[in-house]
Amino acid sequence: MKTRTIMAAALTGAVLSVSHSMSANDLMTPEKLWSMHRLGSFTISPKGDRVAYTLTTPDIQANKNRTAICLINTDGTGRARLTKGDESEVEPAFIAGGERIAFLHGGNLWTMKCDGTDRKQLSQEGDIEGFRFSPDGSQVIVIRQVESTASIRPQEKDLPLATGLVITDMNYRHWDRYVRTIPHIFLARVGEGGLSGMKDLLEGEPYECPVLPFGGPEQFCWSPDGKLVAYTSRKKTGVAYATSTDTDIYIYNVSTGKTTNVCKPEGYTEPEADALRSLERQAKNQTPGDINAGYDQDPQFSPNGKLLAWKSMERDGYESDRTRLCVLDLSSGRKTYVTEKFQSGVDAFSWGEDSRTLYFTGVWQARTMVYQTNLNGKVEVLTSGDFDYGTAVPVPGTRQLLANRHSISAPDDLYLLTPVKRKGIIAKQITYENREILSTLTMGDVKEWWVSTTDGKKELCWVIYPPHFDPEKKYPALLFCEGGPQSPVSQFWSYRWNFQIMAANGYIIIAPNRRGLPGFGMEWLEQISGDYSGQCMRDYLSAIDDLCKEPYVDKERLGCVGASFGGYSVYWLAGHHNKR
Repeated sequence: MKTRTIMAAALTGAVLSVSHSMSANDLMTPEKLWSMHRLGSFTISPKGDRVAYTLTTPDIQANKNRTAICLINTDGTGRARLTKGDESEVEPAFIAGGERIAFLHGGNLWTMKCDGTDRKQLSQEGDIEGFRFSPDGSQVIVIRQVESTASIRPQEKDLPLATGLVITDMNYRHWDRYVRTIPHIFLARVGEGGLSGMKDLLEGEPYECPVLPFGGPEQFCWSPDGKLVAYTSRKKTGVAYATSTDTDIYIYNVSTGKTTNVCKPEGYTEPEADALRSLERQAKNQTPGDINAGYDQDPQFSPNGKLLAWKSMERDGYESDRTRLCVLDLSSGRKTYVTEKFQSGVDAFSWGEDSRTLYFTGVWQARTMVYQTNLNGKVEVLTSGDFDYGTAVPVPGTRQLLANRHSISAPDDLYLLTPVKRKGIIAKQITYENREILSTLTMGDVKEWWVSTTDGKKELCWVIYPPHFDPEKKYPALLFCEGGPQSPVSQFWSYRWNFQIMAANGYIIIAPNRRGLPGFGMEWLEQISGDYSGQCMRDYLSAIDDLCKEPYVDKERLGCVGASFGGYSVYWLAGHHNKR
């Protein structure tokens, strides 16, 4: 009965809100949500005067998306759509001193002038998945797939119609795909006739770069002089690969062909993995010193070429460990963790032009802000407000930053961040990709809500009210349960779990940052480990109980929603809500 009661409450609320949703033209609907343009990656020209970015436009009738490349001045003027065909074009990058833009189209590398003309195709095979040009434009690193037989035996030639697979080792599958191929990075020369001299930097190695399943071009980079390439790889196979998060940063010397692991000391020996042991019982590494045992990813050379920074996790096997920013002095070999004082993780980062400052984004108290740190680890927050910033990049030749930003009530747009004396950072919006549709919608108010937990602590929640909220009326309520289980309930905008579309259907939503979520210190983050039906569930119940004290909440119509660990939470609460 408990499960039936909680699910019925959610269904009843949806049914009761239908007539209101259909009659109000200013409310969010699935069709309106899926009609919105989606701003993607962006890049700034070397002179700092222009920005190229991708914009994905859905076609609901055709059931497909198309991505185009747009160009805009950094002051927000002169917006133009450069690509107008039926096929998607992605990953814009300025080359030739900012006079041309490189991009991917149909799996091939192309370039064009900054007005969209003079398009030139540099590759023909149609198998490039990402790229990075050398600083002088004479060479390029591209991502291509190579055959992998590490876990799946090649198909027998005398059985061409067979569909069965012979699995020979662990990690034969990532999410929804069998690992028959893996990504490698290739070095090629760039000439008038296109790409030539393609060389696999991991030739003969059964390892991947970028790292599956989510890695991309952010996992490799060029040094400013074009002599070195730094890249991310987990050079393990089978059981060792499956039981480890230990990716490392490698530096490839273009002239000598030598590759160096900058995360592990010389003579380092990997502990042997045992397929008959659980993850917790695998052999632990006993090598003394800093061996960068967890994820090490996304390297970036400093503008002066003397330093290399990357995102680093301390512990092996812990995919939700705190991400720190590690800076390596290439001459001395000294590593410094410059965000050690920031008690949350680093999401994205970039170097300042002075090679002494790094900018990064990270979540704190349910908001993802822009921070800066110097090489001594002095961390300062630069932005404020109820927003999430994605990536912040310095505008060349200025003290400004360019960043993408969203909130619970608005999708991504680009903002120019300008430091103003005695006022801090002033954020100026320069793109308005959904202005037309947003101007027709009334969003529900979003309120910060603090709840007392059962163990005497304070829990930050977001409460989202229905549009045209009337405190004299009664509303059904939804408890949002986050997945992860260690991912934040911040000011995120989602096309999957969109709070405003729930609110538009007449619900009040409470979204708690329960135990296990980042942005509230390491103790709060790691309490959930081994306690997946304990304090985190009591935090959920504390949140919905506190909301139910309000006279406008209908206590007879309560529901909860969530996916992944959030879905597990929904099922757990369905059996333990004690007649709530």
